[in-house]
Formats: sequence, C-alpha cells, structure tokens
Amino acid sequence: MIQKRGGWLCALFISEMLTANAMQSYEGELEKAIVLTLFIPLIMSSGGNSGSQATSLVIRALALREISLGDWWRVALRELPTGLVLGAILGVVGICRITLWQYFGFYDYGPHWERIAATVGAALVGIVTFGSLSGSMLPFALKRIGFDPASASAPFVATLVDVTGLVIYFSVALVILRGTLL
Repeated sequence: MIQKRGGWLCALFISEMLTANAMQSYEGELEKAIVLTLFIPLIMSSGGNSGSQATSLVIRALALREISLGDWWRVALRELPTGLVLGAILGVVGICRITLWQYFGFYDYGPHWERIAATVGAALVGIVTFGSLSGSMLPFALKRIGFDPASASAPFVATLVDVTGLVIYFSVALVILRGTLL
C-alpha cells in the first residue's frame, strides 16, 4: 500500500506547491483586499469536496460496471449542470453568511461588502462546477492510461482544484472588485 500510495502523494505534494505560486501571482490583490484571504479555505475546500464526491461516485460506478470508459461524455453532460446547481447552492449560502455577519456586526467586511459577497458567491459557482467536472472525468482519464483511479483520483482532484480554485477566485475578484478594492 505504501508503494501504491506513496508515489502519488509525493507527486501531489510537489504539485500542490503550484498553489503557493498561484497565491504569489495575486499577491498585489491580496495586499489591497486582505479580506479575500478569509475565504480561501472555504473556496478551496468546496471545490475539492465537490470533486472528491464526483470522483468517488464515478469510481464506484466503474467498479460496479454501471458505466464504462465510453460513457465519459454522458457523465460530463450530467456533471456540468449538477456542478452549476451545487455551486449556486453553496454560493447562496456563502452570500447569506457574509450578509448575516455584516448585518449582525459579527465582522465588518467594509463598505464594499456586497461586492465581496458577490465575489465569493460567483467564485463558488465556478469552483464547484470545475471540481465536479474534473472530479468526474479524472477516473476515466486515469483508467484509460492504465492507472488505478481509486489510488489517485481524489488526491489528484484536490490538488488540481486547489490551484485552479485560487485562479478562479482571484479572477472573479478582479472582475467584480475592480475599481473598488482592486
């Protein structure tokens, strides 16, 4: 088991260093809007969780022979709207949380708190959708090239979604917060 899992974990640990690179490339934005850092764990875990869920379901379906490699397109067509809806649900929860904390005085997000809430909400839609889609497709890709999807999919999805999740989050922030905090 160590041999089967260790190589993947080392490769993924090294790949996870791209997360630091992604954050470094947005260092200027983080300095201007430090409040964005509060939501990085939320953003990263939501994408990773949705991706891990999708991966687990696809691996199970492959193992039970409910789907085959040729069904990847059906799974993708199902996961895209699923990811959008799940992302929208989490986005609304995130917006409500920021709104309630601001309204009840638990935390002051500043004069542009509505835009911060919109940034978090929109980013969650994108990240959860990406996590669901990539999580559902990765087992197909790994199986196709001869790897065991069960030993690598979930950690690989987590790493992939961490890095891309930050890029999505900060890209959304640049669009929504431009001219205010950024």
